[in-house]
Amino acid sequence: MYLLYSALLTLFLLLTLPYWLLQMVRHGKYRAGLRQRFGAVPIALGTRDAGSADKPAIWVHAVSVGEVVASGAVIEALGLRYPDYRVLISTTTSTGQKLAGQKFGVENVFYFPLDFAFAIRPYLQALSPQLIVIAETEFWPNFLRLAKHSGARVAVINCRISDRSLPGYRRFRFWLPKFLENTLANVDLFLAQTEEDRRRLIEIGADEKKVEVAGNLKFDVIPPRPSPIVASLGESFRQAGGPVLVCGSTLEGEEGSLLSAFRNILLGHPNAVMMIAPRHPERFPEVASLVEKLGFRMWRRSSWNGMPGGEPVAGGVFLLDTIGELAALYSLATVAFVGGSLVPRGGHNILEPAMFGVPIVTGNHYENFRDVVNFFASRDAVRIVGLAELPLVLLELIDNAGERMTLGRNALAAFESQRGVTKRTVTALLQLMAGSS
Repeated sequence: MYLLYSALLTLFLLLTLPYWLLQMVRHGKYRAGLRQRFGAVPIALGTRDAGSADKPAIWVHAVSVGEVVASGAVIEALGLRYPDYRVLISTTTSTGQKLAGQKFGVENVFYFPLDFAFAIRPYLQALSPQLIVIAETEFWPNFLRLAKHSGARVAVINCRISDRSLPGYRRFRFWLPKFLENTLANVDLFLAQTEEDRRRLIEIGADEKKVEVAGNLKFDVIPPRPSPIVASLGESFRQAGGPVLVCGSTLEGEEGSLLSAFRNILLGHPNAVMMIAPRHPERFPEVASLVEKLGFRMWRRSSWNGMPGGEPVAGGVFLLDTIGELAALYSLATVAFVGGSLVPRGGHNILEPAMFGVPIVTGNHYENFRDVVNFFASRDAVRIVGLAELPLVLLELIDNAGERMTLGRNALAAFESQRGVTKRTVTALLQLMAGSS
């Protein structure tokens, strides 16, 4: 069965090769770490210095930026608890790779291999991990099988089965029930975000004895430290005196509606600023062109180094065309909009603005974060809108300071009430390690 799976995966990659090549040429995606993805172990990992030659390893896989941020405290705790181990982090995306390198050292970070035995085995042989921790839901059949056969204990943390992915798992289990069950049997511990995620994991074939509920690690993310850009932009906004609408992680099809709503805000607040942060870096030029086409005054973060001539940022759009700064800049928001939710893409994480007590608005397509958004909605801590309601809700919040303060205060209280997930996660991992010993 694994041979058939590998053959089908090969066929899929061959059939979609033009797409991957186009992405590499047009956007530079997937080129970084290409050799590593095919099994070339980086020298920093495969050739250990004399002081660490005999150190065992813990391998944490965090797909992208969100998983790196969410699992950061767990990674640090494992490093403190096991100082004689190397804690190594793999990612799939280049943005995740960059952030992980900044947080944990580039010598400890590498790209996750493709799910082929020839690409996976070199890493397992070079690293000899005793524990493999996978953040969220990455069920790669060959990887899990080979990891288990290598003698490592395998844990999936912060696990969730989204509304969008559940039907696919159900179809897969219907046609190949044993294959999915055998794949999940290679995992020693699942730490689900919610009881519903636990139920869904068991439904698709996980052993219920291995599935526990620990909560969502993103509730334990520590607010980012104030950076120079936060201080300088904050001073600029204070000088202008207008409201600041921060629109984070926006996707294609959302920016036009947000800019239209912002035009209405400018009528009553001529010094207002809309900070917009597209989710995907390759769309920065596209969004910049749209802003200019619609006639807005625009500043780009990549070329903004302060207030030239003392002129504050006011009455226009500030395009955040950089990576890794959005979370801290939410602290400057009068109102925050979290994107990926006005279009049917499942939404994005609303916890980053919540940790600053900022009033939050999100669209009604939030399936990927259903439990978090529904929990906040039950605490009157988020406004959920469709395209038609968006302009009015944003304008009402900007004009009504009392409503804003209540919404922001409720968001912070909801966020704080769910903390403690990191401790539960680390405790479960330590027990798993103790069992392997």
